[in-house]
Amino acid sequence: MPMYDYQCASCGHQLEAIQKISASPLVDCPACQAPELKKMLSMPGFRPSGTGWYETDFKTGSKKNLAGGDKSD
Repeated sequence: MPMYDYQCASCGHQLEAIQKISASPLVDCPACQAPELKKMLSMPGFRPSGTGWYETDFKTGSKKNLAGGDKSD
């Protein structure tokens, strides 16, 4: 499940919450009880590394060169 960052617009309290994607956003601040929580923009929980994810990464032989190069028709 993804983790979301929230900040209270009333008191400035910040928190992280693990929620389902389909769950409604939190509204009530646990610090001041005001209904002022807003979702913050945050970094994703993963970072792809390496050369990238390409169509040709899992191809072998002549199927590997799909984007161009020598074409034999």
